Amino acid sequence: MSCKIGRRGRVLDLPLIAWLTLIWVLLWSTLNLANVITGVIVASAVCLAFPLPPVDLGLRLHPWGIIRLAGYLLYDMYTSGVRVTRQIFSSTPHQAAVIGVPLRCRGDLMLAAVAVAVSNVPGGSVIEVRRATATVFLHVLDADRPEELEAARRQVWRLEELTVRAFGTRDEIARVAEPPPPPQLAAGRPAP
Repeated sequence: MSCKIGRRGRVLDLPLIAWLTLIWVLLWSTLNLANVITGVIVASAVCLAFPLPPVDLGLRLHPWGIIRLAGYLLYDMYTSGVRVTRQIFSSTPHQAAVIGVPLRCRGDLMLAAVAVAVSNVPGGSVIEVRRATATVFLHVLDADRPEELEAARRQVWRLEELTVRAFGTRDEIARVAEPPPPPQLAAGRPAP
């Protein structure tokens, strides 16, 4: 949603102009025709004076994937919240751990989206994302048995798949259809 202006082909990004106009009106604290018109003029001048380079984030919106992701996140937030509440009020101590989960997606946007989705669910929080290896390091509250660690990895991979199917490109969707990579230790050996 943009239009080209002049011989030099300057591009006016209409959503950006609308956003800057809204900020202009909010700064003046009064919604009237004069503020909206001057906001559009100022926003257009700023966009022409300081043009932004074209950026393709690689973000694609897949409505069915977004619905599935939202449903899974709501369900997972509820069940994880109940599980964490039980852990808080139980008399037995639980062991926590930090695990590394290698992801299949490599793009910065998808890595960030998966990290945000994982951090929104109680019981685990992302403490580091290594871009070079596409690995998410996750603090897990319930790590008493190896099966629980593997379940936490599977949950991250499931969130990765749902996130990519909601916002990813065809290549990324094909990549998450493949089996997940094995977890690696620091020395490059598979984790137990």
